[in-house]
Amino acid sequence: TATPTPTTTSTTPSTTSLQTNTITEITSTVYTETTTVTTRPPGPEESTTPISVTTSRVTETVPTTEATTLGSPTTSVKTTPVFTTTSGITEITTTGTSTASTVPSPTSTSFSTHSATTSVEETSTVLPTTSGTTPTESFTTTSGTTSTRSTTTPVTTITSSLVSTATSGPSTVSSTVSSDSWWICNCTKVICIEDDKFEVVPVICNPPPKPTCTNGLAPVPVIDADGCCWHWECDCFCTGWGDPHYQTFDGFYYSYQGNCTYVLVEEIHKSVDNFGVYIDNYHCDVHDPVSCPRTLIVRHETQEVRIAVVTPNSFKVEVTVNQQAVALPYKKFGLSVYESGINKVVEIPELKMNVTFNGLSFSIRMPYSIFGNNTQGQCGTCNNNTADDCMLPNGNIAENCETMADHWQVVDPSKPQCSPGISPTKWPSTTTGQPCKESSVCQLLLGGVFEKCHKFVDPEKFYRACVFDSCTLPQLDLECSSLQTYAAICADQGVCLEWRSHTNGVCSYTCPAHKEYRACGPITEITCKTSPEQQNQTGTKQVEGCFCPNGTMLYDAGVDVCVKTCGCVGLDDEPREFGEKFTVDCKDCVCLEGGKGILCEPHKCAEQNKITCDGEGLYQVTEVNSEDPCCPINSCKCNTSLCKTKPPKCNLGFEVYSHIPDGQCCPTYQCVSKRVCVHQNAEFLPNSSIFVDKCQNCFCTKEVNVTTQLNVISCEHVPCDTYCEPGYERQPVNGECCGKCVQTKCVIHTPEGSVLLLSPGEFKNDPYNNCTLYSCVSIRNQLISSTSEITCPAFNEESCKPGTITLLPNGCCKTCTPLHSPTPCSVRERKDFIVYQGCYSQTRIDLTECEGTCGTFSLYSAEANSLEHSCSCCREEKTSVREVKLKCPNGHSRTHKYVYVESCSCQATECEISKSRESRSAEENDRKSALNRIRRAISLTSK
Repeated sequence: TATPTPTTTSTTPSTTSLQTNTITEITSTVYTETTTVTTRPPGPEESTTPISVTTSRVTETVPTTEATTLGSPTTSVKTTPVFTTTSGITEITTTGTSTASTVPSPTSTSFSTHSATTSVEETSTVLPTTSGTTPTESFTTTSGTTSTRSTTTPVTTITSSLVSTATSGPSTVSSTVSSDSWWICNCTKVICIEDDKFEVVPVICNPPPKPTCTNGLAPVPVIDADGCCWHWECDCFCTGWGDPHYQTFDGFYYSYQGNCTYVLVEEIHKSVDNFGVYIDNYHCDVHDPVSCPRTLIVRHETQEVRIAVVTPNSFKVEVTVNQQAVALPYKKFGLSVYESGINKVVEIPELKMNVTFNGLSFSIRMPYSIFGNNTQGQCGTCNNNTADDCMLPNGNIAENCETMADHWQVVDPSKPQCSPGISPTKWPSTTTGQPCKESSVCQLLLGGVFEKCHKFVDPEKFYRACVFDSCTLPQLDLECSSLQTYAAICADQGVCLEWRSHTNGVCSYTCPAHKEYRACGPITEITCKTSPEQQNQTGTKQVEGCFCPNGTMLYDAGVDVCVKTCGCVGLDDEPREFGEKFTVDCKDCVCLEGGKGILCEPHKCAEQNKITCDGEGLYQVTEVNSEDPCCPINSCKCNTSLCKTKPPKCNLGFEVYSHIPDGQCCPTYQCVSKRVCVHQNAEFLPNSSIFVDKCQNCFCTKEVNVTTQLNVISCEHVPCDTYCEPGYERQPVNGECCGKCVQTKCVIHTPEGSVLLLSPGEFKNDPYNNCTLYSCVSIRNQLISSTSEITCPAFNEESCKPGTITLLPNGCCKTCTPLHSPTPCSVRERKDFIVYQGCYSQTRIDLTECEGTCGTFSLYSAEANSLEHSCSCCREEKTSVREVKLKCPNGHSRTHKYVYVESCSCQATECEISKSRESRSAEENDRKSALNRIRRAISLTSK
């Protein structure tokens, strides 16, 4: 029986970047006898129980150890018991709970040591680490920070040491002796203490607490650096959609309407050569300053990938690498580009990141372990904290992310109007002055269609973006991008949503005829080239897009052909079964399993009889064989251009008749009659009229002249008619047999039914209405009649002196001597037609003239002993020139300028004219004025 030696060790907390408080007191008893310890690493679903170690005599209990660890991201909890043995086989059995996918397997290790008694100092150390410590009793998670309370398990042992390992490497042990160590297998480490003393250190993983990610997504498990345990991390996930709306890596939402090229994400501290993601925006509406993504740019080392929109606001995009178009899938220099549903994906496996773009929305997913606290740009800083998401290039925090986004503009030679840093973008307000009724599809985000995803992803920011898009650009249906982006994030979280069928066709998606739409399809579609290992890999994440119908599968990632059975697909994109023989491009091919798949050899044709093409005009040709297009048929063809005999030129009334004898190519010719009449180098068919003379009516008969072999022409004299309509006279005309009725007078039909005949230049009043005047003019030997209506000024008989009412010289309008004071000089307006050189206005034109009484008097002057005369006349004071379009009888139009009186006034004039002379002058002026009005009234020549 061995004598127990009690040992007490006190451990002081270690100092790291995380806050950890640990107080540990361990009392152990050391025995010098052989001990067998059984160890089994915990499985993913096993529960945690105390560790039991069997000895030959005494069982010792280790007191409780408490540790509190704060840190983000949360990592898995590890408990590492350390044992020191002196001889025999050490096998440790442990049970516990773990949700990690990688779990060590049971192990057994044998050692041969001294049989003498050995005393080993027991050391218990708890190191603060993001991996946690012993099995978790309780934890609280707030904004990515996890508080863990852990308790060690009572252990019975010979010599033990409790060590908490960090995630940065294999387990470390606090020991009083420096020693070599190595990993044997299944996360078990062996440490050499001295000589023949060893420590076996198995790593035991316990499930870490699950944190909350500020971007609203579920955290992802990540294997620790030692490959044994795992911890939680919040992926850096940034997305943008619509016109456009952004959600940063940490989940902060904002809208930005810049139309330049911007940094989405770059490293703060450069660790990857030439790395960054950029976006090229453009104004997607000519009326509103809103933007849409046009090109997504990914740079990595020597490659620059551009995914550009071909048709605005559509899913049609093209991919270029270093300005060269590439076919998908593309893989080169550690970067790959492929299709996944409706998305084009750029993936960099070394960085564990991918970028997607479909023309309407983009997303960037990056691991926190590589890019945490080391991102900048419009996607913000990835640290699970939205407070610094609006960081400027100089490290300051902007008032809002819209201002921040302006500062991440980059130089783009294709956009000379954009200068980084000098022209901030003014974005439209998300609220308009007038109430806007959003699109009905926006309500779907809040309703039952998306309800099952609400507990995973908050739809509020996507609803706000949808309302903004539907109000700002209702004609572009951009609100669909908000629903599409929300559904894509839900699918990423494992929630499938069939939503497009509920939009009444507003957000429909059309697939090619050989594929069908699915709201939830595999991210990587299984093809005939997919390995069995890849086919067995199943994931919960899904994506919408066009997929092969059930019962078929895609032939290959780069061959868009759906096949029922995996055979071969050639350049003609036609699926073939193994063993199938076919002909393509004039090659006989067979589809074989393995190798290149399709083997071809030149197509063999059947032998043909040799032919000779003798004779004038014959030549050999090769024709397509309808039964076997790859094997042409040789035959003889006739080419008349090779014939030496030319067709003769036949006289008028005759035509060439050709005839090819049997077995020959070249024809024989002769001239035969057409059975027509010929007159003045023209041919006429039988019964057709022939103009020989105006005085004769001639036609072609069916009678044939035996001598000329032409048909005979028969003629009759034309009868004459001497009657002419009123206003017309029959006059002799050269070339006419009976003369011609020529119009010599204008014929006017009055409303009362009478007919007036006017000679050119003659005016005549309507017999029943003096205010209607008819006239006739000759313009270019064409008689044109017109009707004019005289417009009289307003006339009030009550304001006239009795007995002074008379008609004006035109016989239409009345005038009189005013009863009271004379009318002052003023402008009088009237509407009338304007006629100038035979051209007339289409409508009545506003005309003005001066009318009224001015002061005229004679006063006796005693000094001069005679009468002094003062005369004034109502004359124009201010005039202007106006234009009017006149229509002429020949159909043309011309612009005519006339004087328009703006104002009138009484102006002094000479008083030397005698009364008789004044009377004659007044009468002459009245007559001229009436004549001018008559001429102006000639305006209906075209009516």
